[in-house]
Amino acid sequence: MNITSWRWMVCGGLAIGVASLALLAHAAEPAGQVRQGGATGAEGANIKFTERRRAEKEGKVESVEKAVEWAGPETALIIVDMWDKHWCAGATQRAGEIAPKVNELAKAVRGKGGLIIHGPSDCMKFYEGTPQRALAKDAPRSSPPVALKGWRYLDLTREGVLPIDDKDGGCDCDPRCAQPKNKIYPWSRENPAIEVLPGDAVSQDGAEVYNLFAQKGIKHAIVCGVHLNMCVLGRTFAIRQLTDWKFDVVLARDLTDTMYNHQCAPFVPHAKGTELVIEHVERYWCGSAVSAELAR
Repeated sequence: MNITSWRWMVCGGLAIGVASLALLAHAAEPAGQVRQGGATGAEGANIKFTERRRAEKEGKVESVEKAVEWAGPETALIIVDMWDKHWCAGATQRAGEIAPKVNELAKAVRGKGGLIIHGPSDCMKFYEGTPQRALAKDAPRSSPPVALKGWRYLDLTREGVLPIDDKDGGCDCDPRCAQPKNKIYPWSRENPAIEVLPGDAVSQDGAEVYNLFAQKGIKHAIVCGVHLNMCVLGRTFAIRQLTDWKFDVVLARDLTDTMYNHQCAPFVPHAKGTELVIEHVERYWCGSAVSAELAR
């Protein structure tokens, strides 16, 4: 064997070994870890889905569907308050069931060049110092068409009363779970089944989200997470505010839940209570779609 052949064998063996170690390290990386590095995505890919809304016709509220197509790089997925743990055990369980599906939708939107915004409110300390948190904090300031006014409460000038009674907090466990006192909450981060990857952003602030939208040319928003009758409607980066800012908004209706106790009006099973709030959103705020279509 000559010296040139020997060198090729050694170098080739080292390259294969390094590549194998990199693959093993990636495979061992736990879901939910905040990763460093640059973003990936297929520029120009479109998101096609069937949007469902509610419209009044001849005194009756009917379901209306239409085909919608959004450019992937002009679309953001906003994940609202998908915490690792809720004060209500039932809420924790239901959110845990949809978290892997939220992650699959995030993968699809990323793959089409879209922006993923993780919004686990009250948990910014966990993400401090990460590129994902810095991305939201450092986006250039931009002035929205409607100024932020804090939490977006029920707006009776725009919508009817909610179809469920959630004044008791919405826990339907038996016995009821104790609600937190003095704002000491059990959540510390987003559900670890949802990956926070390079190019994603982390924020709980509507102003930061608007800045990101302006910086990246975002025109459309897919919203998912919990809870629809509370945070998903009321947060400063969620449905009511985004709609007032004239963004196109769609709710991923199978990736949400409500805080509703079936022992309160209208005295229906929990899943039915959630369906009623989805219909409320479709009638007064924005359309909805199923995640399988959004991720297709």
